[in-house]
Amino acid sequence: MYAKGMTTRDISDHLKSVYGVDASAEMISHMTDRILPLAKEWQNRPLEKKYAIVFMDAVHYHVREDHQIVKKAVYVAIGTKLSGTRDVLGMWVGGNESAKYWLGVLNEIKNRGTEDVMIFSVDGLTGFGDAISAVYPQAEIQRCIVHQIRYTTKFVASKDIKAFMADLKNIYQAPNEEAAGIALDELDEKWGSKYPSSVSSWRSNWAQLSTYFKYPPEIRKIIYTTNSIENFNRQLRKVTKTRTIFPTDDSLFKILYLAMMDITKKWKGRPRDWGQILSQLMIYFGDRISDEDLE
Repeated sequence: MYAKGMTTRDISDHLKSVYGVDASAEMISHMTDRILPLAKEWQNRPLEKKYAIVFMDAVHYHVREDHQIVKKAVYVAIGTKLSGTRDVLGMWVGGNESAKYWLGVLNEIKNRGTEDVMIFSVDGLTGFGDAISAVYPQAEIQRCIVHQIRYTTKFVASKDIKAFMADLKNIYQAPNEEAAGIALDELDEKWGSKYPSSVSSWRSNWAQLSTYFKYPPEIRKIIYTTNSIENFNRQLRKVTKTRTIFPTDDSLFKILYLAMMDITKKWKGRPRDWGQILSQLMIYFGDRISDEDLE
């Protein structure tokens, strides 16, 4: 019941009304605290030596700290193994979302045994790419196209949005990077003077926005957006929505761990056409993926 999002008081009332069991909210809280050692053990477990793709994002909660209510980011990393199955690498309760904290997360992932990641799919946090390159210098970095589109359209007037989006689509749906570059030039020529921030953000981040163009459609579809981790975060929010404020970091981590265990039970199988995707990854990253890695 706790993992499904019921509060300790709700559980107490439910046990009393349905089963006639007297269990105070405090007692239930102490009972659920028993999960913390298991949660910490999970958080520190060894990881796979190599991951094909790692998605990284953050979800935010309010936590009571030093008699104040503080907004904290929970940093989440989900990895796709070379077998095609997914794994939540960890969930870290930190301060505000920052590249410096992500650097610590990446170092921890490496210290837990992950020597190499082929592709990272991330949002547009400033300095994120530098943090990844500092720990995994060989990794490809794909900045989320959906996040980029959201940022870009913030500056566009409602009367222009339809036409602007049509021109923008020519960039991110282009068949290759050369065609995308031409479409970006056309967008700049048509809209650059009116919406300079929208266009300049594509140019300044082009190296990480255009990574997916080098891959075939099967890989592009997986990496061009962080939707998979956003869906996971959305399910976490669904479980935690009854709690506006958490009394401690541990109380937050406890319910996130239980929710994660519940969510990932449904993670079965691997992406469609994974065999074909893996064959393509082995061509692109052949010197970094051995037969031993696939056993």
